Amino acid sequence: MQGFVEQLIDKITYLPVLLLALTVHELCHGVMAYKLGDSTAKYDGRLSLNPLRHIDPIGLLCMVLWRFGWAKPVMVDTRNLKTPKVDMALIAAAGPVSNFIMGFLSMLALYAVFYFTDLSGDNIVSTLLEQSCALNVSLCVFNLLPIPPLDGSKIFAVLIPDHIYRRLPSVGRYGMVILMILIFTNAIDRILGPLVETVIKFFLFLSNNIFALIVPHAF
Repeated sequence: MQGFVEQLIDKITYLPVLLLALTVHELCHGVMAYKLGDSTAKYDGRLSLNPLRHIDPIGLLCMVLWRFGWAKPVMVDTRNLKTPKVDMALIAAAGPVSNFIMGFLSMLALYAVFYFTDLSGDNIVSTLLEQSCALNVSLCVFNLLPIPPLDGSKIFAVLIPDHIYRRLPSVGRYGMVILMILIFTNAIDRILGPLVETVIKFFLFLSNNIFALIVPHAF
């Protein structure tokens, strides 16, 4: 019974962290597209911090239950972009970059909580910040995989010759099959786990040194 309660609490605290991470991720896609000349996201109401604008109910449920899911994709009309291949890479990169930044800020905030408050390691605030750091780093690394429809496929597409780039949509439908195989065989964890851990350790190192400079006597 205790284990069930702990799992329930974990999922309850995980939900707001997940909503914020997905919302900011999709918002940044839309903002970048808007800055590069396409107003589709604005007309679709995606330039908003309202999670309801970005969340797919089934995708969200899958994320809460199995830690794998999806949000509503931000639509982009490439006809409005000056350099579609490069601009699409920038639009795609905006999402993972936002998660990278949020993960680092979560680690910094966690350090601030431990130093400037009397809270112990076992409290709701530190739990939320730890989950935020881990989730945002995981989203960042996962979305950088060069497999359609993930952001990484559009980012690394800038390295592909134009005649091959134009054929990508026809082969992109196989990306989900590849992802499903990687996920259900747990190969995705073996691939991304060490990368996520390395990034978190890097954030830990940076945060430790930043606070050592700000408050030298703290460490």
